[in-house]
Amino acid sequence: MDKPEEIQNELALALSAIRKKLVGKSLTYKETFAIMDTIAQKRLGDILTTYFAASGYSKGFSDEEIYYLTKAMVETGDKLKFPGIVADKHSIGGVPGTRTTLIVVPIVAAAGFMIPKSSSRAITTPGGTADDMEVIAPVTLTKEQIYKVVKETNGCIVWGGSVDMAPADDELIKVEAPLLFESYDKILVSIMAKKVAFGSTHVVIDLPWGKTVKLHRLEDARLLARKFEILAKKFHIKIKCLIHKTNEPVGQGIGPSLETRDALMVLEQTKDRPLDLEMRALHLAGTLLDLCLPDAPKQIQDMVEKNYKNGTGWATFLLHNGKAFDKMQEIVRAQGGKVPIRSTHIKPGIHTAAIHAHKNGTISEINSYNLTAIAKILGAPHHKGAGIYLHKKIGEHVKKDEILYTLYSENMYNLKEAKDTLPGVPIFTI
Repeated sequence: MDKPEEIQNELALALSAIRKKLVGKSLTYKETFAIMDTIAQKRLGDILTTYFAASGYSKGFSDEEIYYLTKAMVETGDKLKFPGIVADKHSIGGVPGTRTTLIVVPIVAAAGFMIPKSSSRAITTPGGTADDMEVIAPVTLTKEQIYKVVKETNGCIVWGGSVDMAPADDELIKVEAPLLFESYDKILVSIMAKKVAFGSTHVVIDLPWGKTVKLHRLEDARLLARKFEILAKKFHIKIKCLIHKTNEPVGQGIGPSLETRDALMVLEQTKDRPLDLEMRALHLAGTLLDLCLPDAPKQIQDMVEKNYKNGTGWATFLLHNGKAFDKMQEIVRAQGGKVPIRSTHIKPGIHTAAIHAHKNGTISEINSYNLTAIAKILGAPHHKGAGIYLHKKIGEHVKKDEILYTLYSENMYNLKEAKDTLPGVPIFTI
């Protein structure tokens, strides 16, 4: 246990470092560690933590500082260690309804690779992966439970804040969430710290960009991809960044229950499954398998080349033949959820309102910012059944009075407030 004098000295150094960063100066590793440690130990408080978060948003960090931040965030928390190839996939988020992780993890685990997935709760969307997985299984697991689940199934989908991995990150997320923003550097550090702490060796990063998501320009996505590659190299992690232009959610459901139902429909291969979500998940899973294969035993490499040609072919086989769905059942059961779990078992909020088109036309835009705002008013992610189901997507023709989307809420008050807000916060442009 630190002595009172040591605690005071570290706090003084952290405060000095924050002042230094606010005026645009660079930080040393010692200063960075002091900030991360005082945040992790909850000694800095929300106001000063917010000042630090704001300094990164306005001034940014050098590549060296980003390495310092990531290393300090990892070193001030606990770590997991798994043998061999440890696969992982992460999206920078910001796109409501794009719940590929619940499909990618069971595919990769079914292929025989370990994929212990540390996921976050919602920051800028109506549901994070941890919020969604929690609909069907507990996500607050101890280190020992995580090891047990991964040993039994090859994978897990847990909330990163449930274990003491990069604890400063969770405190930073807490102060950023109300403003619905993260700096690009903070996104980078947050993701990579969790990957390092979870022992990841092969990682695929999904970088969506578009008018109403976190990254607005292709140049921003390319810059962030370069930063991911530089940082991953320092931690000896093999990484692949996939850049996608994203103008709308991938999938139909927005909010924990509806997003989880979408993912289960893909795993079940139902006729009415969201095919755009399936295609994005297969691209990510296939890329991750391709990244892992060169370091896999030769007989596995030969088997994949002979039977499936590449990782995407292998991922498609595992999804279409039901192996991924079976693996998801194993993971849910191992984490303490009830099985079998199917998409039809998931019921969204009982209070609903269908929103109709006011004229004939074509959907030209879906505003992700407004979609997120309305879903949050409905109660997502804290109310698991709250959210929005999209009946139409960009490019589709609609007739006057045809249903565009349905609002779901767990109480009438939230539903009424969302309906009253819609005129000033339109989701669709026709």
